[in-house]
Amino acid sequence: MDRMRYLVDTLNKWAYEYYVQDAPSVSDREYDALYDELKELERETGVRLPDSPTRRVGGEPIKAFARHTHIAPLFSLDKAVTEDELSAFVTRVHKVDPDARFTVEYKFDGLTMCLTYEDGRFVRATTRGNGREGEDVTAQALTVRSFPLAIPYKGTLEVRGEAIIRLPVLEEYNREHPDEPLKNARNAAAGAIRNLDPKVTASRHPEIIFYDVNYMSDAPVQSQQEALAALKKWGFQTFPFLRVCSTFDEVMDAVDEIEVGRKSIDVLTDGAVIKTDSEAVRRRMGYTDKFPRWAIAYKFEAEEAEAIVEKVVWQVGRTGKLTPLAFISPVELAGATVRRATLNNFGDLTRKDVKIGSRVLVRRSNEVIPEILGAVSHAEGSVPVQKPTVCPACGSPVEEVGANLFCTNRHCPPRIVQKLTHYCSKNAADVEGMSEATLALLHERRGVSNFSDLYALTKESFAELEGFKEKKIDNLLSAIDASRHIPLDRFLYAIGIDGIGRVAARDLAAFGSVEAVAALTAEQLVALENVGDVTANSVLRYFADEENKVELARLKAAGVVPFVEKRVTEGAFAGENVVLTGGLASMTRSEAQQKIEALGGTAQSSVTRKTTLVIAGTDAGSKLEKARALGIRILDEQEFLAMLGETT
Repeated sequence: MDRMRYLVDTLNKWAYEYYVQDAPSVSDREYDALYDELKELERETGVRLPDSPTRRVGGEPIKAFARHTHIAPLFSLDKAVTEDELSAFVTRVHKVDPDARFTVEYKFDGLTMCLTYEDGRFVRATTRGNGREGEDVTAQALTVRSFPLAIPYKGTLEVRGEAIIRLPVLEEYNREHPDEPLKNARNAAAGAIRNLDPKVTASRHPEIIFYDVNYMSDAPVQSQQEALAALKKWGFQTFPFLRVCSTFDEVMDAVDEIEVGRKSIDVLTDGAVIKTDSEAVRRRMGYTDKFPRWAIAYKFEAEEAEAIVEKVVWQVGRTGKLTPLAFISPVELAGATVRRATLNNFGDLTRKDVKIGSRVLVRRSNEVIPEILGAVSHAEGSVPVQKPTVCPACGSPVEEVGANLFCTNRHCPPRIVQKLTHYCSKNAADVEGMSEATLALLHERRGVSNFSDLYALTKESFAELEGFKEKKIDNLLSAIDASRHIPLDRFLYAIGIDGIGRVAARDLAAFGSVEAVAALTAEQLVALENVGDVTANSVLRYFADEENKVELARLKAAGVVPFVEKRVTEGAFAGENVVLTGGLASMTRSEAQQKIEALGGTAQSSVTRKTTLVIAGTDAGSKLEKARALGIRILDEQEFLAMLGETT
């Protein structure tokens, strides 16, 4: 047994040097000689150690994947696709801890895996699945050599990583299998791990890059830096890139470094992952139903193509901001023919060196209008884009604020039409059928300029307007009338306060009325989770503006009275902040939440220090563990039904 132990330890050391460190210390011949000796010794003795490298040989095909429940949920990440969204995330974290630091890492595009260890031994590998339950792919994972079969940590451990196939490996595989080439590295990795025949898995040579500790039973890690250090110390393959940042600018510098660097590495990536480093801050921030609040993915994925800039026009938005829109030679991107691409502002246009006649790189991602990334080359006749000094729509002077240009005329026609369009949109006043084209016509022909003007429209207002028949007019007037009855959060979003999106509008609506929101101080606004200094100042300016005050009074006179649903303050759950976790046999989660709120309670999505009660159904996960750690009262389903008066 001593010789067997020596052979296993030596071969595992050499494999770690070869597969993880990419620094082999012996030749293939030396490795093969010891490996053959170990196989013969195992055959003679009938003994095979748990961490023997011979366990990594692909076994027989299996009939189906067994399901396995993760010890702790494997949450997916919320995503940001703009710098503003990433900035909002950093702001939310710094509201919890102004000194919080962030880690920035590559986001790999493969198949998420979870490996489990008990008493220092590898026992199971599963896919992420739905985050709570995945497929047992242990036989397939055993063909992968980028993780240890034994580690010094003796508690229960779940580690998380991404199964990938390196791009040169994929190219070699496709050369060897020209009749059945693999489409891309991501699909190749997922197909390798989720193939019922482990020999097929082995033939594709997947690896796993590890990046997180999902669960530790004893002495859990206290930061992302500590987690990565532990993974590396225990012999897991990690990626040699980690940036620790304190400010948004530092985070963006790290993101930019990844976006440039990903072009030269041999692993498929589609973004960057930004996490709050400290576990203590993570506990304070908690989770939504789907995502951790303390992490986000900044997505790069897109299709790119080159095109020629034919002309640039300036569009005016509802805030008066002028945005350059480039008309380009037609290119195919993500299954669509693209003829226009946007730039953020004049500063962006200058920084990217975009000129009329230039060949530029265009990217289309996340189903939004394509964006110009920068100039590839200039033609002999390329002409710089001139900075406008007056608004292209109304001729009013332009004001420069930072990198942005703004029309100074709040009555500029396209600005008014965009403002009205926003007010009538689905998540705002939801005036069904009121399109931008209709609003442009009503503004031009009937002088509709304010939100309140909509409520003065009659059948006669549409007379002699082409395309408006009686039924269409009746439907529009009915939709306008219905919009008088509008929830407060949607109203606050609809009136277009700069920086107030749907989430921040819900925070403001908690104060109960437009008048209460108008009376808030800067300190009260900044104290809200989703409102920073800039947005707080926007709110203060909006309600201090005399024209806005007059318009709010007109809306009120027109019968637009935003409402807040009256909360029940009496009942079995009065005063309780309740979190549901796990499954209930007697009802759905939404039904349970409705019953809790009907009896005076407040249904929460995640456990916080404000939570007073947790209802734990079957397969309850991390929320239950957190509730126990905080000493929060916990009820099972039968006790919950008893409070509802529905005991079976």
